[in-house]
Amino acid sequence: MVGEVIGYMESVAAAVVAGSSAGGQLPPASEAVVNVRRKDGRVDIGSVQMPAAAAPQVRVMPAAARVLGEAGISPAALTGTGAGGRVTKSDALQATAAAARPAPAASLAPAVSLAPAVSQVPAASLAPAASQAPAASLAPAASLAPAASQAPTTGLAPAAPQRCERYSLISPIRRRIAERLVAAQQQAALLTTFNEVDMSAVMSLRQKFKDVFLERYGVKLGFMSFFVRATVEAIRTVPQVNAELRDPHIVYRDYCDIGIAVGGGKGLVVPVLRNAETLSFAQIELGINDFARRAADNKLRLDELQGGTFTISNGGVYGSMMSTPIINPPQSGILGLHAITDRPMAVNGQVVIKPMMYLALTYDHRLVDGREAVTFLKRIKDTIEEPSRLMLEV
Repeated sequence: MVGEVIGYMESVAAAVVAGSSAGGQLPPASEAVVNVRRKDGRVDIGSVQMPAAAAPQVRVMPAAARVLGEAGISPAALTGTGAGGRVTKSDALQATAAAARPAPAASLAPAVSLAPAVSQVPAASLAPAASQAPAASLAPAASLAPAASQAPTTGLAPAAPQRCERYSLISPIRRRIAERLVAAQQQAALLTTFNEVDMSAVMSLRQKFKDVFLERYGVKLGFMSFFVRATVEAIRTVPQVNAELRDPHIVYRDYCDIGIAVGGGKGLVVPVLRNAETLSFAQIELGINDFARRAADNKLRLDELQGGTFTISNGGVYGSMMSTPIINPPQSGILGLHAITDRPMAVNGQVVIKPMMYLALTYDHRLVDGREAVTFLKRIKDTIEEPSRLMLEV
């Protein structure tokens, strides 16, 4: 009949009170006692098999999950060392490193990392779970074996590179250069001004007469002789650049001893062209060629490296575009030459490609004012762009 009571479901406690065949003891956690009280008053006591208690859920930090996912390692195989048993990124990195290391075949069968996970399952739930768990439940352990067995030997960390240091005594010439450069920075008030020069006229003149010059004088016509002559003319206009400060006096000179920086066998050296104001193009080129040859063989005399009044340094032979050269004390100025490059220039409203060079003049501001320095460098620029001035001395 509808609405008629046909039986009652009682709890485990009720079953114990009612008196079961188990002697008042609770049944295993994997079973549930069901008491069915019939309408006639009789009670049937039975049990229903319950699923095994699930293992605790492993909590994984996001960074660790990303590392494990990339390595193909199941988080269930790890024991977390973080707060609340969380698997941290450090745990994940250790697991991936362990999986990448080659191991003997015998050691791959058991999943050692699974033992802590099993030990954390409540004791009451182990027996039923073990009796009912299918073989597929060992899949997390099996998934570790291929990762270890397939790890290539090339995945090992490379050996640390060797880091060696070599000691070499400072040569006397390098020590002397260092001392003079530091002295220049500490004693002089250095300032650098810049300009640029169109090399078209000099290059054209050089191309026109290079063969005749070589045949007559036995040396090639270079650019340095033009700049030496242009410097001499500029010194006549601005003599302060060729002067020296000897406190309490300023010493002006009526001669030009031009130092030419050249690369030697033991470093940069600056031999001096004495009385450059009296030298011809051929004499200048012959002198520079001789200096370069003997500097390479370390055969320059000490007196040839002393007593200059002004210096010219050509970093352009090494590809330098621009620099700020340092004066050679007690000199008051140094001219820096640089690489010749084709650049677009505005000429009479038209864009024309010109072979241009940057010029730099570093000077001692204690003797040379900015106006004189700019005038000096502009004079060199004008002379190079109009080499005929050298013939007429204008």
